[in-house]
Amino acid sequence: MTFILLEVLPYVVASFIVNRLGEYVMAWYCSASTNAGLIAKLAQNKLITSQRVVKAMQDVDRAHYAPTKPYEDSPQSIGMAATISAPHMHASAAESLLPYLHPSSKILDIGSGSGYLTHVLANLVGPDGMVIGVDHIQGLVDLANTNMAKSDDGKKLLESGRVKFIKADGRLGWPEGGPYDAIHVGAAAKEAHEVLVEQLKSPGRLFIPVGESTQYIWVIDKDKDGEVKREKSFGVMYVPLTDAPKV
Repeated sequence: MTFILLEVLPYVVASFIVNRLGEYVMAWYCSASTNAGLIAKLAQNKLITSQRVVKAMQDVDRAHYAPTKPYEDSPQSIGMAATISAPHMHASAAESLLPYLHPSSKILDIGSGSGYLTHVLANLVGPDGMVIGVDHIQGLVDLANTNMAKSDDGKKLLESGRVKFIKADGRLGWPEGGPYDAIHVGAAAKEAHEVLVEQLKSPGRLFIPVGESTQYIWVIDKDKDGEVKREKSFGVMYVPLTDAPKV
């Protein structure tokens, strides 16, 4: 019955069902009762393949960032029409950017939301690196700061200036802090904004979900000579990268 429905439903609806089923299966396989258990299951199911990423995610307790069911491998609402992505998506983003996450790297995290991935990325770039989280809603900027301050490690990152959260239109990046070794975008853009590519170092990498009804991750690399290569990767479902709500 499922296959018959998928044949006759419009492509977008069929894709939605497939993605939702995938989320449920992922959550069933990888959810756990502790942060360590969650990360171990993600690694066992080869959703994390790098030990650097395993360690970075083990060292950030998701319970400080996800208000309910923190150790379930599924996206969850954090309020203000925003979500924290599923842990396997955070792992995918971190592993894609990993070649550019070295000591002293400067990273831009657009749509930083809860601040979870910002913390993970800070662990990956080490004590000489810097991560700037950008969100367009002040309440989310405040939430990220509050969440990160729940741990001693997070407090040190904020106090040292190795992590900072700012309110800005992420579609424009944050040129004041650039150029960046890597840029992560945590919400779906209508297009891969060229201004973000311009803010990459040479070499540098941009990880960005693009699309509206149908979305894909695009990985955009700038090489040492400034040449740009764009690769369409896998299908995803993200909340849109939008204007701040009018008050």
